[in-house]
Order: sequence, then C-alpha cells, then structure tokens
Amino acid sequence: MSVVTKKIDWQGEELCLETGLLARQADGSVVLSIGETMILATVVAKKDIDPKVDFLPLSVDYKEYYASTGKIPGGFFKRDGRLNEHEILTSRIVDRSLRPLFPEDYHGDVQVILSLISNDRQEQPDALACVAASAALAVSDIPFPEPVSTVRVAYIDDAFVINPKKSQMEGVTLDLIVAGTMDSIVMVEGEMREVSEEIMLESLQCAHEAIKRLNALQLELKAEAGKPTREYPKPEENTALRDRLAAASYARLTDIARAALPKKERLKKIDELFKEVAPTLLEGVAEAELETVTRRLKEYYFDLQSRVCRELILNENRRLDGRQTHEIRPIWCRTGYLPRAHGSAIFTRGETQSLTTVTLGSKLDEQTIDYATEEGTKKFMLQYIFPPYSTGEVKPLRSPGRREIGHGNLAERALKNMIPEDNEYTLRVVSEILESNGSSSMATVCAGSLALMDAGINIKAPVSGIAMGLIVDGNRFAVLSDILGDEDHLGDMDFKVTGTARGITACQMDIKVRGLSFEIMAQALAQAKAGREYILGEMLKTLSAPKTEISPYAPRLLRFTIPSDTIGAVIGTGGKVIQEIQRTTETDISIDEENGVGVVVIASPNSAALDAAYQRIMGIVTPPEVGKIYSAVVKNVRDAGAYLEFMPGKEGWLHVSEVSNERIPTMLDVVKPGDRLEVMYLGLDPKNNKQRLSLKAVTGGRTVERAERVHERYERDGERAERTTERTERITEYGEGDRRGGDRRGGDRRGGDRRGGGGHRR
Repeated sequence: MSVVTKKIDWQGEELCLETGLLARQADGSVVLSIGETMILATVVAKKDIDPKVDFLPLSVDYKEYYASTGKIPGGFFKRDGRLNEHEILTSRIVDRSLRPLFPEDYHGDVQVILSLISNDRQEQPDALACVAASAALAVSDIPFPEPVSTVRVAYIDDAFVINPKKSQMEGVTLDLIVAGTMDSIVMVEGEMREVSEEIMLESLQCAHEAIKRLNALQLELKAEAGKPTREYPKPEENTALRDRLAAASYARLTDIARAALPKKERLKKIDELFKEVAPTLLEGVAEAELETVTRRLKEYYFDLQSRVCRELILNENRRLDGRQTHEIRPIWCRTGYLPRAHGSAIFTRGETQSLTTVTLGSKLDEQTIDYATEEGTKKFMLQYIFPPYSTGEVKPLRSPGRREIGHGNLAERALKNMIPEDNEYTLRVVSEILESNGSSSMATVCAGSLALMDAGINIKAPVSGIAMGLIVDGNRFAVLSDILGDEDHLGDMDFKVTGTARGITACQMDIKVRGLSFEIMAQALAQAKAGREYILGEMLKTLSAPKTEISPYAPRLLRFTIPSDTIGAVIGTGGKVIQEIQRTTETDISIDEENGVGVVVIASPNSAALDAAYQRIMGIVTPPEVGKIYSAVVKNVRDAGAYLEFMPGKEGWLHVSEVSNERIPTMLDVVKPGDRLEVMYLGLDPKNNKQRLSLKAVTGGRTVERAERVHERYERDGERAERTTERTERITEYGEGDRRGGDRRGGDRRGGDRRGGGGHRR
C-alpha cells in the first residue's frame, strides 16, 4: 500500500492531502485534513460513454455525518438521512466549481462523493470540500486538466481573513466562498452587509492569492500519485455538414435574432427554420447513420444560434430582444395584491415575473436547525418555487430541486441582513415564479423586498438585484445587464448582484471562460451597480417605504418580562398551565430566559385575546396582596373548607371557620363549585403551604388590620418552622453515628455530658 501525503502551513495550521490509504477502489480518493477536521473525497467515472449524451453527467454529493461531531441523529430512525439544505448548497458550490473545467467533449458519467468524517465545529468544511474533490480528480485517471480550489474570505475589522473559524464569523461585513484555478476565478458565492464594489473586488483578489497555494499543493500530489489520464471517444467533426447548415441557416437566424421577438415566438421561428432545412441536409444519409447525424446536426444548429447571438452583440451592440448591452427590460410592480396574505408583491421585468408573499409568525414558528455541525433556530426563511408553467412546460410537481434551493438561498442571503435586529416576528417569504426568461432569482429579491415593506416590516433599506452576463471573443468583450435565459445559456458568465443604495448584500458568479481579468470584473460590478440603482428606483415608485401598519390578519405580538423564578409556574407541570392559557385565549405564547429574566411573547391577531392572556400570566406571576379583596370562584368543596381561584392560576383555601363568626358544621352546606365570592387574602400559612382566604373579613367579621396581624402570625410561624428545620439539619449532620452513645458527633441523648448528647432529661 503506497500512501502519499502532501502538507502545507495554512493559516497557522497544517493542511494535509493524503491519498492511497482510504477508498482505494475508487478512481481517485483523497483525505483532506486540517486540525481535527477531515473530509474524504472520492471520484468515480464510468468507462463506457453513451454517444447520445451531449452534456457532462456530473453529480456531486456532500454529506456531513453526525458521527463526525459526536452526535446521534434525531428522528425515529436515528440514522443519517437525505441531504439537508446546507449539504445541498455545499454540493452546488463544488459542482459549479468543477463543471466548467472538464473538457468540453467529455460526456462520461462522473460521481463525486464528499464525506465529512471528522469536525471540531470550528473549522468550516464547506470552504474546503472543493479542494478535496479537485485533489481526488487530480490523482485519478478521469480527464480533468487543472486543479481548482475554494477558500472563504471574510472582511473582519477592516481586514480580509482567509478561512476564518466559526467563532470569528459573528458580525462579519463580508462572507464569500471563491473558487479559482491558477489563472482565474471560476465561481463566487456569498453575502455582505452593504459593501462597496471596491471591497468586493479586493476580496476576490485576496482570495485568489490563497487559492493559488492550494492549487500548487494539488499539483505536487498529482505529480507523485497521479494516474495517466484515460482515453475517451471524441465525436468526429463533420465539417461539411456544419458548413452546409451555416450556409442554409446563418442569414435567416440573424434576421430572427434582429427581429426582437418575444421568447416563445422567437423559439418557434428557430424551431420552424430547423425543420425546414434539416430534411435537405439529411438527404442521402444512410439509415444506420441517420440518428447519429441528426443528433450532430442539432448540436451544430445550437452552436450556430450561439454564434449569431454573440456576433450580434459584439458587432452591433444589439441583443435578442432589441436592447443594448446596458439596458434593463421594462419593469412593473404591484403590492398588496393578495388580500389575506400578510404582505404580497408582484415584480415583473420583461418576461420574468415573481409573485411573492410574506407571512408573519411567532417564535413558535421558527425553523429548527439540527445539522451535524450546527444547531439552533432560524426566524427568517425565503423559499423559491419554479413551477413548470413558468416556461410553458409540462412536468410533474415534486419537492424542490437543487436549483430551487440554491436560488432561494441566494435571495435569502440578499435580504436577511436588512431585517432589523429588534424584529420580533418569524418571517417566511415565498416566491413563486409565474414567468421565466432569465434572472428569476433576482426578481425574487426585488419582489421579496417589496413584499416585506408591504407587510409592515421596517427593513433597513430596500434591496434590488440584477443578473449580469458576458460575451468574450479574443480581446473583444461585452458585459450584459439583466440577461435573458438565452444569454445565460449562450454567454460566458452569469453574475448575480444584489444590494441597496449603499452597497452590495449578496452575489453569485459562475464563469464559463478561463482567464477572466479583474478589469472585466470591475466593469461588470460597475455596470451592475447602475442597473441595480435603476431597478430600485422603479420599485420605489410602487412603494417607497414600509407600511406603518401590519395586516389585520397578521398576529400582533406582546412582549414583556417576568421574574425568572416564576417561569415554571407559568408553564406548569408538563406545560399544563401555558397550554390551557393558549387554548382558552386562542393565542401562541413563548417563554425564554434571557439575562436573568423571563421573556414572554404572546401572539394573536386579536387584541382582546392578547390582553386576556397577558392578564392570566400576570395573575400567576404577581404575588397577592395581604388584606386585598379578590373576586374568587369556587373550584372544589370539602367538608372543612373550599378551594377558590382568587387570581388567574392561583388557588386559595377558605376554611369553614372563615365564613362566618357563627359555627358552621360543614362547608358542603354553604357553597358549591362555580359560586363567586368576594374574599380577603390573609397570606400564606407555612404550616400547610396554603394561601388562606377569608369571607367574613369582607362581610364585617374582620378588618384589614386583623388580616395583616394574621399574616404576621403566619410569618412568625414560618420563621419558627425555618429555625426548627435548621436545628433538625444540625442534629442530622452531627448525629450520623450511634445516637445512643458518645459525644455530640454521635452520642446517646440519654446519657453523658452536654457534648455527648445533651444528658438525661430526667
């Protein structure tokens, strides 16, 4: 067994890549370790390639096992299940970093599996997963020409920090994961707190310097442990067929592209043109080759569409819908469209439309997070839905796919830092894409911002978003604002940027070309800023500030504090008391202990219900006042007295002797359950720990002064009881031996001197 290890000093720790020890039957496997964090990366590719497949069937799965942090999974089955959202997002980051670097003509099935097998809960493994995956590809025989690495870069206290620990992430201004090769950036994902374009660009440059070191380490590993790259079948080029297709279609495709037609009409004409020219081009093809040649013809036709679109932009500064490179599609917005939703907005830009809702909830609606490396709760959630009708397709409705989860996460990161810190509500934002022709995630950001303001959430600033594209041909390039779906597919970059008037709040960038200069990125950021500002201006024409009132259907929240030692009384045994209050008042109540006090939050759209629940709780936590008269309800009757609820959640004992100055044989003849009586509170009787009540004190048999004297007597009785308890404890402490003999520490109380048990009492 040959084990190869390469190490590097990484941010003050040793980062190690090791191959040849684990998973040796995979085409490539590497264990990345730093401190107590370890990631096992394996890669396998099928040897047989389906000639009908014209894309790269790459799958990436990143899994954080609970055992890696010494945890047992929750749930009934107690086993690691399907990927959670955090794992899916990490898988997407790795996929988007690796995919552009495979050879364009390689279409073999490739599976990358990443397993977090150890973690100290301080190292953030999502920024290291791609390094492990790329290293596994580097030592395999799978065609993968150059390494790629990811790093996290954070802006902390006006300085950039590479791969910070979790404990350093509180309040960071910028948090990016950046992927790159030796000469270029290929992927960016992250969030910011309204940073400038200059800081954004500096962070990418800082990250790239660190990326180069990790790539160099992979090259060292490959040089010593790498396998020769396998051969794979490459499609034969049919130059004659390509030329004939161009001669028959190029000019007419250019005319269609110049016509600035709507998406569906343009696609229809493009499809009709292919159906017209294809039969002529396929004449004379043998039956055995017809399927292969037809498939090749479709590939060439797609390439020709791309060429027409790109040349139109570079040569004429003209796009498929007639816009110039910097222009934004027409925008219209509307808020308050749904009467029962707590907040709603429609945002339409060209042929892309989002209907977004906001729902307000209480603390009980927070999402519980229970991952292997993280646990807690989440009170701001944004979910993105992409139904098939948005693109005129027929598909079965299923649970959200990775793309939907990724787009929703980007929009959530764009908006979450704009939620005020003192917001008490749990917020759920849902964006349903009703039409799609590019930039639907950015439409979600815009609609989400408007819907939050429509819901009366006092966000720090409204946020807009834009998707930027790029066309590169040698030394010529064009940066496109607000790209269409076709421009995303046919172009060289998809760069989404969101922000307020003050700065950037989130971004996501995927680049399909290598060697993209920082000068082009700077131009893209500057053009994106102008586009964001224009879109924001159009949004604010519809709603310029958050509404001052929330929806009448939204819950109202009442927050107050109670003494921490009363929390148990409010909750009750097994939650009995608080559940009964919630049931009878139709409210939602949450209680937490913060800074030594109990924090209570009551939620209900009904103000009367809020007040009723508040009064019930205050009745429990507020001590009764001696000598005060209370209206009480009889709950239970005994021969010697009755139990009365004289305050919410508080019961007192009315002894039969406190009913009248006249002797009453039994309480059963006086009252019955449900009767209401005016009684005076006498205090807590320490002998039986009962709250004592008096009826005759109200009817004239006693006075308030008499009640206070009774209470003083109870207090004296309590003090005597405490002294007796203390004396008993002392005797117990010193009398653990044989109490019938010896000194005070273990003497016989019937003999000896005072030190030996107190002497004989006779």
